[in-house]
Amino acid sequence: MTKAEKARDIHRILDDLYPEVPVPLDHQDPYTLLVAVLLSAQCTDVRVNQVTPSLWAVTDRPEVMKSLPVEDIREIIKPCGLSPSKSKAIKELSRIIDEEHGGRVPSTFAELEALPGVGHKTASVVMSQAFGVPAFPVDTHIHRLAYRWALSTGKNVVKTEADLKRLFPRESWNKLHLQIIFFGREYCPARGHLMASCPICSIHGRRSLLKREYR
Repeated sequence: MTKAEKARDIHRILDDLYPEVPVPLDHQDPYTLLVAVLLSAQCTDVRVNQVTPSLWAVTDRPEVMKSLPVEDIREIIKPCGLSPSKSKAIKELSRIIDEEHGGRVPSTFAELEALPGVGHKTASVVMSQAFGVPAFPVDTHIHRLAYRWALSTGKNVVKTEADLKRLFPRESWNKLHLQIIFFGREYCPARGHLMASCPICSIHGRRSLLKREYR
């Protein structure tokens, strides 16, 4: 089976398992999504969804957020971790959005990645989920699974993203990256995973990893 054929079969399995996929981070608009994705760095989506209602209760508008003391933002988002840097980034990106973008989250990769605390992965999530622009955000789940399924070498997330974009149709990227995330959480965890019983790894798993389970 070629890599392209493998990708098509994996895509079919994921469509069967997850015909509909909700956005894991609770949000109301591009701004609240952007802040939620920023908070999700080295933090679970569940924890972010527990924290953001307290932040939105104070404000969910950049023109107000920019005026809040960093210490106040930090105190609210502390459970998400990395609160010193995240609170500063939230305050400053809110100022830039309000003063340089008319209060609206910019809708290009270049403008998003120019915002404090916003890297390519965060920008990709916002572009795909807020604006519907085809993107393939690669998180730890996707990076791990792309290697397990021998769809990428696993050297870095940049290489993984490029490999997956070549293998899967552009129009599927926005839904597919969420399907892989859900699959990773439900069937393919980082630890304690038995590849031989996994719906995808048992068929398409990297042979060297499968052999290791039988030693």
